[in-house]
Amino acid sequence: MSFIYLFLAIIFEVSGTTLMKLSNGFSNIKYAVIMLIFYVLSLSTLTLALKKIQIGIAYATWSGIGIVLLTIIGLIAFKEPINLQKVIFIGFILVGTVGLNLIK
Repeated sequence: MSFIYLFLAIIFEVSGTTLMKLSNGFSNIKYAVIMLIFYVLSLSTLTLALKKIQIGIAYATWSGIGIVLLTIIGLIAFKEPINLQKVIFIGFILVGTVGLNLIK
């Protein structure tokens, strides 16, 4: 069940960060309010995941997978640029996240 909470925490965090971009620096209050709700949901489900998952592993997974997903969202939804260096370094983050989960 803890990994389900962690998965939900990641989805809520990615949603919140996407809405942060859409809020345009809090100038779109509708997106800003929904963003705050998603962050509360993310931190709440992350807290539940920490009952059984080590904090370092949970946080690395939460942030690492979030970075990968948000990079993909940035490319597709916001037409953000990508280059080989970004792909390589994001790959390092992903390898580190997977590695931590394998050695727990």
